[in-house]
Amino acid sequence: MIKNKSHRKGFVFKTYEAPNQSPFDKLFDIFKELITHTSGDFDEAIDWLRELDKEYNLTTPEYSIEDFIEDLKKKGYIREEIDNDGNGGMAITAKTERAIRQQALDQIFGKIKRSGQGNHKSKSPGIGDEHTGDFRNYQFGDALDKVSMTESLKNAQINHGISDFTLSEDDLVVEETLHKSQMSTVLMIDISHSMILYGEDRITPAKKVAMALAELITTRYPKDTLDILVFGNDAWQIEIKDLPYLKVGPYHTNTVAGLELAMDLLRRKRNTNKQIFMITDGKPSCLRLANGEYFKDSVGLNPTIMNKCYMMAQQARRLHIPITTFMIAQDPYLMQFVREFTYANQGKAFYTGLKGLGEMIFEDYETNRKKRIRG
Repeated sequence: MIKNKSHRKGFVFKTYEAPNQSPFDKLFDIFKELITHTSGDFDEAIDWLRELDKEYNLTTPEYSIEDFIEDLKKKGYIREEIDNDGNGGMAITAKTERAIRQQALDQIFGKIKRSGQGNHKSKSPGIGDEHTGDFRNYQFGDALDKVSMTESLKNAQINHGISDFTLSEDDLVVEETLHKSQMSTVLMIDISHSMILYGEDRITPAKKVAMALAELITTRYPKDTLDILVFGNDAWQIEIKDLPYLKVGPYHTNTVAGLELAMDLLRRKRNTNKQIFMITDGKPSCLRLANGEYFKDSVGLNPTIMNKCYMMAQQARRLHIPITTFMIAQDPYLMQFVREFTYANQGKAFYTGLKGLGEMIFEDYETNRKKRIRG
């Protein structure tokens, strides 16, 4: 007699077990977060790490904070530095800056699957090197390496027969390819005082997004360009390596100065596709006048400043430069300004708050890169 064996199918749930990390790696992950929040201040980050250690027992008798600092030195993540006053101290190195950018990328875009060589594909076929699977008849001027020999030989057999094989120009077919383009992006970051007002730290998420975007472009789209600028009373360009040290200042918000610099940077680029990403809480409150003086108004939205912003948005539109605004404040009157600004540019706006900011910027970057190249 054969007994029927029943097999249970389903899911098996287990208690979550954290990845097995070394004591150094465990502390280093936390340290990278802290150094971002402290704008690169090593001593302050270590002070915070000691406080967290007291509360959460991060270290052991075998591996202390001092051991961790010593390993940071040995591994080249920190170095001794003497300031202008002759005082010695520790500072992070370029190796740490890269590690911070990579961590930001992993946190924000970690679930994104990388495809192929990771270069932009325009929607219209043409001269390029990404195969589409579609074929067309050979035309004079087509490169010979684009001729599909398999399909061409098949056509020759069909058209002339196998017994008397002949290959003519009419038998040749070319496989369509997608043109790989380049994208020039300027990322504008608002560093006005309002970015840390009301008990909300808006600048750290903005920094992390900028670092992640920089790492994404330099590793996945190396042919693309990314320029980063910050704007307060004025606007100025910063390097990728400066991002961890970025701080909010006692500034008003000169959005116009930021847009002027962004468009000036993009005018110098030869790439056809250009765009501006702007992270802001949406309240322009400053203009620099022709005589060099500043016109400031922090109460509400000043019509003079607003109209100048709209003019800049229209100018960018005429230059075929779309502006995508990532609005991280929720005030209705500020959101209305962003809507009108976006309409003037025919760009886009995301009213994201801080949560999901990175994912939205990534998705928009990817979407913009798939648009057809002008000209």
